[in-house]
Order: sequence, then C-alpha cells, then structure tokens
Amino acid sequence: MNSTLKRPAIFTWHIHGSYLYYLAQGDFDIYIPVNNAKSEGYVGRGETFPFGDNVHEVSAEEVRTLSFDCILFQTNQNYLVDQYEILSPEQQKLPRIYLEHDPPRQHPTNTRHIVDDRDVLVVHVTHFNRLMWDNVTRTEVIEHGVTVVPTVYSGHLNKGIVVINNLPSRGRICGWDIFQEVSKHIPLDLVGMGTESVGLGEVLHPQLPEFISQYRFFFNPIRYTSLGLAVCEAMSLGIPVVGLATTEMVAVIKNGINGYIHTDITVLIEYMQRLLQDSEHARQIGLNGQQTAQERFNIRRFTEDWTRLFHKVIQQHYSSQMIEI
Repeated sequence: MNSTLKRPAIFTWHIHGSYLYYLAQGDFDIYIPVNNAKSEGYVGRGETFPFGDNVHEVSAEEVRTLSFDCILFQTNQNYLVDQYEILSPEQQKLPRIYLEHDPPRQHPTNTRHIVDDRDVLVVHVTHFNRLMWDNVTRTEVIEHGVTVVPTVYSGHLNKGIVVINNLPSRGRICGWDIFQEVSKHIPLDLVGMGTESVGLGEVLHPQLPEFISQYRFFFNPIRYTSLGLAVCEAMSLGIPVVGLATTEMVAVIKNGINGYIHTDITVLIEYMQRLLQDSEHARQIGLNGQQTAQERFNIRRFTEDWTRLFHKVIQQHYSSQMIEI
C-alpha cells in the first residue's frame, strides 16, 4: 500500500468490544476476521456494538489476499500464533503495533513484555502500564477515549452499581471478594456477562449508559488492571465513582473532589454511605468527574491520537524501506 494513503486500512482482531467500538470512531478503516467457530478474536462485528461502516468483517481464510496498511495486535495469541496462521509473509512485514490493554500479571515490575522486535511499536493504554512493564521496544501511551451519550445522571436509585463481566470467575484481581464484603454494608447491583447467578446479568453497551445513570454511584472494586473503560464511561455521564487507590486510578481521581478512592475498604464504605445520604454531594462529585472525563477521555483526542500514530508508523515504515533501497 502507498504510505501516503489518507485513510489507512488497519487489520486487527475483535478482542475488546468496547475498545474496538471507540477505536472505530477514528478516520481509518478497520478489518476484523471471522471464522465459523467464532473463536476468540474471530467473532467479526457481532451484534453487541453499533459499529459503523468503517468496520469490515472478513473471512479468516481470505485475509491473506487483502491489502492493509498496518497490523494491530492485541493479545499474545495474536502476536505469537494468529499472525502466522492467517497473514501472508508479506503482511507479516507490514507496519505493526501491539496494543497492550493490561498491566503485567506474572510479576508487577519484572515481567518482560512479549514484544522484543524493535520494528513493532507497543502502545499502552495507561502510563501505569508502561511504567510497570519491562519494555524492550519502542512504546507510546494513548489514554482511553469514550463517546458522550445524551443521558442525564439522575442517581435516584439509592444504591451503587458495579459493571464487570464474569466477576465471580475472575476472582481477587477484579475484586470479587471486595464486592461481596461491601455488599454486606452497602446496597450494590452487579451487571455484566456471567453475573446472572449473583447479579442482574448483561446489559448491552448501547443501553448501559441510561441504565447505570439511575444509580447513586459507580463502584469499581478491581484491584489490578488497566483503568477500565466502564470507569471512564461512568465519569463521562456524571456518575460519582468510588474505587481502589491502585493502578491508574490514583492519577485520575482526586479524592473527595471528582470521586473517592482508598485502599481501606472500611473507608470506601464510609464514602459510599455519604453519597447515599447526600444526593446533592453525589451530584457535585459526579459533575467534577464529568469535567475530568471531558478533558482527559474525550473521543476526539483519542481518535486523533490513533490517527496520528497510524500515519506516523506507516510513514516511518516506508521511509526506512526507501533508505534501505
């Protein structure tokens, strides 16, 4: 492909639906594979997210016959296995980016990132993640961006809402034990895939903003992960956020101003009780959080960052080829 192409063609896998939906708001075309088994990364567009016309579903068997400008990896499986199974040798030499969604799991500071090819750019979604990974290649950070939906926070339900898929099976890392403990003292509802036995089950992404806007506050019990998109979405709606003072949360939430964070669960419960008892205070905290989201997680900044990066990586790739020639 010509490196001066105004609208890049990006090939990636459908890994995180919410992230893919927001990424697709950018000025580029995204191609995602689908197979009959609908295995991880190969589910195509699906029916959960209202993707636009720039998200193209392609048969996994036909991928190697198509023309792309850049390959975007999102998992170790994509990088170590998938690319060799469905990309042609020529496509494997295209400009490549590895989008790292998570902090390191094996060891918080001493885990070497899987990408050791200096021709592959690693993009982290938070500065905390880049700080913790042992990166051996080039890195950049593109923070989350979320769309603003026309939903007004009411907070009339005097309880908190938790939005995490498969929380019981994900255990301590996502705070299943914390959710259970807090639930003994504070009324909480849980939504997400795989929560039917302990919560309300899945609420589809298009309906989620209006659903959660009824709750007095949003609780994020996750101990160790990237800054969740659900947190950014809640803040953008003006819902006050309560969470753990870990990972990137401490760089986003100013305690008692635009949300509440702490590492002591009993203190978090006290914060929640105050929000339940004082709806006006909750509303002000939510408004401050909404301003933070507008400044830090607006979709225009996010898509401009990605558009800029795609063009830069593609241009650098072809410039280096010209030098070699």
